[in-house]
Amino acid sequence: MTTAARARRTRRPAAHGYRSVAQQRARIPADAALLLIGVSFVLPLLWLLLASLDSGAGHQTRLPEELSLANFSAIMTTGLLFQPLWNSLVLSAGTAAVTLVAAVLAAYPLSRYQSRFNRPFMYTILFGTCLPITAIMVPVYGLFVQLRLLDSMPATIFFLATTALPMAIWMTKNFMDAVPVSLEEAAWVDGASGLTALRTIVLPLMRQGLGVVFIFVFIQAWGNFFVPFVLLLSEARQPAAVSIFSFFGQHGAVAYGQLAAFSILYSLPVLALYVIVAKGAGSSFAMSGAVKG
Repeated sequence: MTTAARARRTRRPAAHGYRSVAQQRARIPADAALLLIGVSFVLPLLWLLLASLDSGAGHQTRLPEELSLANFSAIMTTGLLFQPLWNSLVLSAGTAAVTLVAAVLAAYPLSRYQSRFNRPFMYTILFGTCLPITAIMVPVYGLFVQLRLLDSMPATIFFLATTALPMAIWMTKNFMDAVPVSLEEAAWVDGASGLTALRTIVLPLMRQGLGVVFIFVFIQAWGNFFVPFVLLLSEARQPAAVSIFSFFGQHGAVAYGQLAAFSILYSLPVLALYVIVAKGAGSSFAMSGAVKG
């Protein structure tokens, strides 16, 4: 080995080491920012967990002096927990089901038939998603009063489904575009109608996409506070997103421990739904083998 080659071999680790140190120093601000963002998300969840197990919980994050399930026991009543959760389940599942059916029927012609009105219609739908729901609640409230639909759970479900429909149509059409048309054409050759091909070919293949749309609408309805607060007047029909106000007393008094316990139980159905749908639709888009050969 010549002297020059030995010198280059000696210098390479040093240069590589210099670049590594420089890269590590450049990553420090990014790592610090990510750490700060992570702490911002973890601290509220940590307070939620610790406060739910602390009978004397306050607004500060602290370790409980004694672990206790008293907060969970205090809210395990029909009026505080079970009835509001049932109302939330009916409201959210009903809204998601109505929205999903309407979105599939609206997205199918947009996905399968070409028209010069498709693009303007899709842009109109996209514009509809930008309108804040609070801007239309006053005329909606007046309409519900005239039609005597106030405090009606089915009417509230249909109104929530209407507000979620634009984004649901947009998402469903994109998922439906991924299903090959040739599969439907084979069904048509065998004598299947368009609705039969949609029900037996398209929908099973886009099961994962339908699950995504269902979860998206369900979560929106589950956490919606303003619409049920305005349209559902009686306490027996109010969902958990509204009844959570019962933990905020007058003159600033807040039952922090019970509020934390209620929030944890309030979040469980959404997490369970996500896990169930994620496990049940793992390989729904494995369609490549269906169009080969």
